[in-house]
Amino acid sequence: MPSALWIAHVEVLDPEAYGKYAVAAGPAIAAHGGVFLARATRYVQLEGNDRARNVVARFPSLEAAVACYHSDAYQAALAHAKGASVRDLVVVEENA
Repeated sequence: MPSALWIAHVEVLDPEAYGKYAVAAGPAIAAHGGVFLARATRYVQLEGNDRARNVVARFPSLEAAVACYHSDAYQAALAHAKGASVRDLVVVEENA
């Protein structure tokens, strides 16, 4: 089964609230086999909307990434990000 990338592009509006999200989301992501490849590192915006926080995590499968998103632990973390950020999130299956 191919692994999958969870790719988020984020504009943080409330750093304090978003910080609570980041602290709680990490363990929820790890519990589903997610490993961070990039978190708010240097980037170059070539097209589209510029959002200064970019996050990429690899999961064992697309299904694991989607299950993580819908998990109680991640949804509890996500409650802190709502209203504290503008986000785009996509999960992309890697080529086998």
